[in-house]
Amino acid sequence: MLPERTPKWPAFVLRAAAVYNIAWGIWVIAFPNHLFEFSGIDLPNYPGIWQCVGMIVGVYGIGYWLAARDYVRHWPIVVVGLIGKILGPIGFLHSAINGLLPWSWGVTLLTNDLIWWLPFAGILYLVAKHQSDPLNQSAMHQAIREAAASRTPDQSLEQISRHTLVSDGTNLWELGLHKKLLLVFVRHAGCTFCRETLNELKKKMLELQSRGITPVVVHLGTPEDGEKMLDRSGLTGVLAISNPNADLYRAYELKRGQLSQLLGPRMWWRGFKSAIIEGNGTGAMVGDGFQLGGAFLVENGRITKSFPAKDASDKVPFECILE
Repeated sequence: MLPERTPKWPAFVLRAAAVYNIAWGIWVIAFPNHLFEFSGIDLPNYPGIWQCVGMIVGVYGIGYWLAARDYVRHWPIVVVGLIGKILGPIGFLHSAINGLLPWSWGVTLLTNDLIWWLPFAGILYLVAKHQSDPLNQSAMHQAIREAAASRTPDQSLEQISRHTLVSDGTNLWELGLHKKLLLVFVRHAGCTFCRETLNELKKKMLELQSRGITPVVVHLGTPEDGEKMLDRSGLTGVLAISNPNADLYRAYELKRGQLSQLLGPRMWWRGFKSAIIEGNGTGAMVGDGFQLGGAFLVENGRITKSFPAKDASDKVPFECILE
């Protein structure tokens, strides 16, 4: 059965693909000459070979039907199907350009391949997003989510903060009662926008400290990953929180991005500008690539300013924080 919190539309897509493939396979097996007559090609000398193609397509349909029951678990079937639907048109173009097949044969690609590209790619996107979510990776995180759902947002935030250790050995709640904190949540160590944020933080360190603000960088890697990330940005010694299960991100209501928030046109331009022109570069992903970041000013245990990222490229507005 499908896991909780997963959309149901991929199951309908896979069942539709299953019905289509099985019907197409039966048609080719029962009437192997129809498509050749329609496209004006000489009938095959060995129709049995073409009927084998129909059998293979029909078997794919059975696979899609089974995958529809739990596409998160059976995603390899979708991958194989999408690869076939991409390679098929490539092979056709090669044959048509070289005069081996008529262009009229390409009509079959519309229903066999092209219309399935976006929905199959969307299914794989959902699977990747689901499987990279720390809340879906252990029963413990399921229990955390259920416990958090039974409390008010402030109680959830306080409870998790009391159990969140900062790199200096204190817990986040106690630290926030004695110091004015700027919590900077980054997505993952290899993200060019996160590197950009940390470089901006370095430039603002003296001004933040002069205002009595203590920055704390929250990340999804191990403590060692955090140290390497901060050292690379010239922030050695800055307080950090290792939060691989992302419960602190959830407590601060930082969302996981949708496709448009992660791979939209703005992200492509901003990514090129940040990584290449500004020299922030990129690196290996450590953490959840779908997680969005943000920044929060915390005084006496209360959030006084919040800046959740609207998309992956959103900058931390340090000037607003310093006002």
